[in-house]
Amino acid sequence: MQTYFQNFTTSIKDIELPSKFTYPFYYEPHPLCVIAANEVQDYLLTQTDFEHNFGLDASKKGMIIGKMFGVMVVQNSNNEIGYIAAVSGKLGEKNMHKKFVPPVYDMLTKDSYFLQEEIVLNSINKALENAENSAEYLQLLEQSKSEMSSATEDIQEKKEALKVAKDDRKRRREEAQLKLSKEAYAEFDNALKKESIEGKHFFNNVNRYWEHTLSALNDKLSVFTNHIATLREQRKTKSVALQHYLFEQYQFLNSKKEIKNLFELFAETSAKNLPAGSGECAAPKLLQYAYLHNLKPIAIAEFWWGQTPIKEIRKHKQFYPACQGKCKPILTHMLEGLDMDRNPMVENPAVGKELETIFEDDSLIVVCKPTEFLSVPGVHIQDSVYTRIKRQVKNISGPIIVHRLDMATSGLLVLAKNKKVHKDLQSQFITKRIKKRYTALLDGIVDSDSGTVRLPLRVDFDDTPRQLVCFEHGKLAETKWEIVERKNGKTKVHFYPITGRTHQLRVHASHTLGLNIPIVGDELYGTKSNRLYLHADTLEFVHPVTKQKMVFHKPADF
Repeated sequence: MQTYFQNFTTSIKDIELPSKFTYPFYYEPHPLCVIAANEVQDYLLTQTDFEHNFGLDASKKGMIIGKMFGVMVVQNSNNEIGYIAAVSGKLGEKNMHKKFVPPVYDMLTKDSYFLQEEIVLNSINKALENAENSAEYLQLLEQSKSEMSSATEDIQEKKEALKVAKDDRKRRREEAQLKLSKEAYAEFDNALKKESIEGKHFFNNVNRYWEHTLSALNDKLSVFTNHIATLREQRKTKSVALQHYLFEQYQFLNSKKEIKNLFELFAETSAKNLPAGSGECAAPKLLQYAYLHNLKPIAIAEFWWGQTPIKEIRKHKQFYPACQGKCKPILTHMLEGLDMDRNPMVENPAVGKELETIFEDDSLIVVCKPTEFLSVPGVHIQDSVYTRIKRQVKNISGPIIVHRLDMATSGLLVLAKNKKVHKDLQSQFITKRIKKRYTALLDGIVDSDSGTVRLPLRVDFDDTPRQLVCFEHGKLAETKWEIVERKNGKTKVHFYPITGRTHQLRVHASHTLGLNIPIVGDELYGTKSNRLYLHADTLEFVHPVTKQKMVFHKPADF
């Protein structure tokens, strides 16, 4: 049986092992993981074991698909330290590879139930495609549409004629009452009633004609529509059954050898449907292989290899945490029993930090928020600008918070002391009358001197709070920018956000269609540092009570 345990080719004798396993959702890669990743990357550059277009070689053909790879430092039964590697999803349309551990469940095994059912599904899809594109069916659809339009138009026309005739009879009756004798009027009225009955009879005949014409057409059409509906139902039933089968086959171990399948793991989440590709990421594959082969997990890290995708921000060779949507329910189970680093997101980084008051009167207060300080209470941490101001300022009421800054972003915030002021300031934000400027340090050199980034954004549902660029469903996001300084391989810029989307400046800086250079210290879209080098330095608005223009400036300390 093939073993995927790999000895380090680089000397690691002077590197100390971590005392606890990596918390995979927020980490800095351990030096051993960095070495392992470098060795895997060297292999990817020179290997001839598979064909896959990562978008790094212009001569390669085929669809460009970058991939997440994972490395896990492990200890074997002989107390040797080595590592195992994995890739997220398929690679070169295969699951089994020389250097990468196998999937938790290999649906591509020859003659597997999945492949057999896939053949059946493909045949149904082919039959459905043929039925929906049948010349006779398309001709009947077009004829039905044309006849239905003619019927609607004809019936409406006849209905209008009935109404006109009715109004005309009413007018003629009124004129006849003034001119005719009682006996002559009665005879005239009977003639009008007969005329009315004949008109209705004619209208009913028109309706019956169209009912007969359309019914005969629908009978012919129903032969096709019923067949198509049957095929669709067959496909749905087969797909659901196959999906259920697969979810049951994906069975994940933890360090205590306890097993749970995908259904069980996602049962307590809010996800209505399991995210596509659940269980196929690198981290679950690595842990599963380690547990099955009695390898002790020491540390883990994942990196992106390939061209940056259009939607999400993934940089070549850069390390990233495990995703929240697909991996968290699985890894929560798989990590049980491991002595693991503490989740830093449940620790309050604002301990010992103070809010600096820039301005205060009876209506509002302007403060400077330090980096790593929440604007509003979070799920795990209550300490925030909101709770501090609520506690510190007397006679304050209402929603208070008018706008927010990311936890990692420092800078100016204005808070309202009552509902009336809050409503006014909020209105200024909505109508874009409040002006803001940010200073950021970018991790590279920007060639142009100024510009505007317009990239629509939406949340990445598989990995919140990360944002995606999405031209189909994203919300408009616009940022103006200008260069302040280029120095030591870094670029200091001023950002002027026209809109206020979540992570807007961070995504617009890092995305390949934006400035393509992340902000220094951006652990979501760039590389972690001692802080996020993004600071809201200028805030301008009209005072809700005095109507005076208020301008505040607090320079960045970087």
